[in-house]
Amino acid sequence: MEAHDHSLPFTGSDFGQSRHICAFFNSVDEQHRVLRSFIKDGFGRGDKAFHLVDPEQRDEHLRRLADAGIDVDEAMGSGQLEVRPWQDGPLSGDHFSTG
Repeated sequence: MEAHDHSLPFTGSDFGQSRHICAFFNSVDEQHRVLRSFIKDGFGRGDKAFHLVDPEQRDEHLRRLADAGIDVDEAMGSGQLEVRPWQDGPLSGDHFSTG
């Protein structure tokens, strides 16, 4: 995967080369409906996606990505997609960890 220096337009602003977006949703269906175009567009540009998911919902998450037209096996095999349990995220115990 090669790094790209282009900006990403989003809600009237441009994100630079390094970007992170956090969002909250009312349902899993809403989450996938809103995010699938961002994920697919990012993959098309060679971007990497890192997803933190409920371990019990991992297979369902991967199925939804595949249903959206993403070659999940290829993306994971190349390192373009990484899906980890949410316990590996920045929330540990009762505090937010940045490191």
